[in-house]
Amino acid sequence: STISKNSLKTSLLQLECHFTWTLLEQHVGLEALEETIVDHIKFVTESNIIDYNILSYVCHLKNSSEEALRNLRKAEEAVQKRHPGEIARRSLVTWGNYAWIYYHMQKYEEAQTYVSKVENTCKKLSCTAHGKIQLPEIYAEQGWASLRFGCNYFERAKNCFENALKSEPDNPDFNAGYAIAMYRLKNLSERYCEEMRPCLEALKRAVELNPKNTTIMALLALELQRLKRVNEGERYIEEALQITPDFPLFLRYVANFYRRNGKVDKAVEILKKALALTPKSVFLHHQLGLCYRFKIFQLKKTRYTPQEEVENLIQLAIFHLKTVTDKKPRFVSAHSDLASIYALGKRYEETEKIFQELLQRNNLTCGEKQEVYFSYGSFQHFHMNSESKAIKYYIEGLKMEKDSYGRRKCREAVETLLEQKIKSGLGDATDIGTLGLVHNLNGEKQKAIECYKKAIALDPSNEEYQNALFELQLSI
Repeated sequence: STISKNSLKTSLLQLECHFTWTLLEQHVGLEALEETIVDHIKFVTESNIIDYNILSYVCHLKNSSEEALRNLRKAEEAVQKRHPGEIARRSLVTWGNYAWIYYHMQKYEEAQTYVSKVENTCKKLSCTAHGKIQLPEIYAEQGWASLRFGCNYFERAKNCFENALKSEPDNPDFNAGYAIAMYRLKNLSERYCEEMRPCLEALKRAVELNPKNTTIMALLALELQRLKRVNEGERYIEEALQITPDFPLFLRYVANFYRRNGKVDKAVEILKKALALTPKSVFLHHQLGLCYRFKIFQLKKTRYTPQEEVENLIQLAIFHLKTVTDKKPRFVSAHSDLASIYALGKRYEETEKIFQELLQRNNLTCGEKQEVYFSYGSFQHFHMNSESKAIKYYIEGLKMEKDSYGRRKCREAVETLLEQKIKSGLGDATDIGTLGLVHNLNGEKQKAIECYKKAIALDPSNEEYQNALFELQLSI
């Protein structure tokens, strides 16, 4: 009956599980996410409960309820194996997911059964009313799920692990999650040129508490590398390679470390080894694509470019990056990376097609859009020899005021291009006026005024520059 269905829905919304954590599929590539979790299950058995729970939610998002239920049964088996003494407490998220999946299958009796199981357990555990449970392991599970759903959720992941750590400050797993969240937030703030939150201490503490967790060791190494403490970082990498030489989720970070260190052949060797173990990993395909691109640039700098070798590398890079963009359509920078490889192979139509698709998307973040403008501007500048189009797109990036890595690249590129033209005597009033606009967009009003005055001296009848100058003088 509808009444019971409504009251059931009210109870369902009180549960703590993946269905109430608002993890939205538009933020992930479902196929890539599913493959990531399956790889994790294969190599990290101690997280099986958490992995099967989130996998059941992903299956639900892909509309396969039977598959979702199968994964919840596997989660239950894992609970019995790992926590035989606290089965009820450790099954709360699993049972919550069961209730929701049965509800979506319109099996309301079964859904109600699981709601009741959660409510009864909560009474025994004396949680707060309505089964809003505040157990540290449930905060942590929400934290791990948030990390899986991408950068929109990293801040939430950090808060979840902080909450879990309030009750158990020395819990190795919670500290590991907290450190990973801090590391990813730091990478994010670096891209968006925001206040950088240090993550070194969190990583060091996590490594102390998890001396066998090589993934955390590798992240610590990458952070030390970023802080120009490369040798220190390399010691952690070498130590970790002794512990888990064949663990692909760790090897991908090792490869990243070597690639950033300029040891690209070593990185390729490690990535191939990891790819043999987890052939579907999007991360590995992306890293390989970047390594091959680096090698193409290296070869193009040599005096006699071995054309055949370059062609071969271009094919490899395209194969790996296309794998990424097919599985993770939301991964914007991978699309730009692929476009740049097509350009290196002079396949300009394909390049153009990718950029037009990206420019028409309406779900890009500000920083993503600025990076696309920068990449497309560079393509126009260096491959299409169109300085005017390049300037146009660099300026589009600058017009978006939020600071980011992409905006800074646009700024550097357009300033360099215009200043070189003007210095060489090829610059006309338009170029000087455009440089005025660039300075204005960067808040450098005095420099902008000087440029507009010069532009007006060269082109006295230009109203655009006169209006711009007038507005600037008023605003000072």
